[in-house]
Amino acid sequence: MPHDHLLLPFRAVLFGLSGCLVDFGARTLPQALLAASGHPPLEPLVAPPATALQACLGHSPSTKDLQRLEENLLRLAYLHDEPTPGALEALEELSQSGIPWTYLDELPPLVLEVLARRLPSPDCTLPVANRPWPAPDACLNALIGLDVDRLEGCLLVSGDPRLLQAGLHAGLWTVGLAASGPLCGLAPAEWLAMDRLERDRRRAQATMQLYRCGAHSVIDHLAELGPCLADLASRRAKGEKP
Repeated sequence: MPHDHLLLPFRAVLFGLSGCLVDFGARTLPQALLAASGHPPLEPLVAPPATALQACLGHSPSTKDLQRLEENLLRLAYLHDEPTPGALEALEELSQSGIPWTYLDELPPLVLEVLARRLPSPDCTLPVANRPWPAPDACLNALIGLDVDRLEGCLLVSGDPRLLQAGLHAGLWTVGLAASGPLCGLAPAEWLAMDRLERDRRRAQATMQLYRCGAHSVIDHLAELGPCLADLASRRAKGEKP
């Protein structure tokens, strides 16, 4: 990603973790749900872990059910911790530009620790939120943790519609990820091996869903973030507000 793109005036950047910085396709949670419950989750999966488990089981999960889910999440996190295309480069450019960043996710802390182990340390720890997405609490608490003094020029990048909505509710600029997020839900090799027409169909479907959620821009994955930030900065310079 060209260095000058990230020198544009963005104050702070929040990322999703699974399906954004790591775990292309956000596969950890749906595969853990299948292993823990014996039932595949509804596709595409965009729900908190406990809610998604309840939907798979058809009843409220017991303590044992939740423990089984967490065990499978941890097992799969070790398999899905590879950074997505462009993730490490984007974080390096942010660091060099002095733009603080952190990530947000709803998976258990130990699972997140494993998923994020190949990434540089964020500029603040994962914030505690009183209310789940799409409430803005997690986004606002993250910005407080990053010592951001105002919302102007703050950005959220994610493929999860609920997290994007949380960012919008917090007053942030938002970038949706069509290919690497949960709406497509495929491993990189599966995505690249897919017939071009089917890949284009899935990309278009995910892109439209993210725009319907209110995303200001949609790209495939973080390798395309630089030109996207340049476009958003141009829109900001013309007076557009999130």
